[in-house]
Amino acid sequence: MPDLKVTLIQSPLFWQNAPENRKMFEEKITRLEQPTDLVILPEMFTTGFTMEAAKFAESMDGPTVQWMQTMASRFNVHLIGSLIIEEAGHFFNRLIWTSPTGQMAWYDKRHLFRMAGEHEVYTAGKGLLTVQVKGWRVRPFVCYDLRFPVWSRNVKLSYDLAIYIANWPERRRHAWRTLLQARAAENQVFVLGVNRIGTDGLGIKYSGDSLITDPVGNVIKNLQSEEAIVTCTFSYDQLNQFRQKFPSWKDADQFQISDFEEKTFQMDK
Repeated sequence: MPDLKVTLIQSPLFWQNAPENRKMFEEKITRLEQPTDLVILPEMFTTGFTMEAAKFAESMDGPTVQWMQTMASRFNVHLIGSLIIEEAGHFFNRLIWTSPTGQMAWYDKRHLFRMAGEHEVYTAGKGLLTVQVKGWRVRPFVCYDLRFPVWSRNVKLSYDLAIYIANWPERRRHAWRTLLQARAAENQVFVLGVNRIGTDGLGIKYSGDSLITDPVGNVIKNLQSEEAIVTCTFSYDQLNQFRQKFPSWKDADQFQISDFEEKTFQMDK
């Protein structure tokens, strides 16, 4: 199976200003110095982590989704990030996955951060998403999902790479780093955590700490608190060899989540 190249963009965000954020990320993507397969943006990359959903929500044919499709096609990449989507009278913190050929998939954040009142504004998702690209099975999650290992459990090795996009505050950075490494080790997958930096409109500070970890849980790359664009190449041979050498997945407890849906998308490229 071919290697998979993934690019993380760790950046501050313009508070509740979608046009400026789209402009800023377009400039960053334009500056990519090497070919890549996936480009990953933080959670709510158009607004920051706002509870003013009614004011800033977009539709699935709105300007940001159209922008994502244009960027994916223009730069021949898969582009991933979440934004506020309104649908049938509900607001979702929705992770959108756009492909170079125009295909789309999406995942609605399952675990809503009650300490910020997210559960009172947004509707929780009910299903997991797995996207197949270049033979890799990639499963995306959003921020607070990271704290719930059952939701991330890699039952019978159903995925190879986990992506967590976030607006994770600086004051809880230790939990962020620790849990990313734990999710990698317990599920025997590569893990990428993509966080933002800077201070939002509520005065909350974000330290970034975007991480790339191997299936053992070792940190391959820590972006720390710097504004950065980093590309990493993942080897499926490395992943497969480790799973065969240390097959702990065969001894995992079997279970089934209730109120659950699972979607799998096979991307063309």
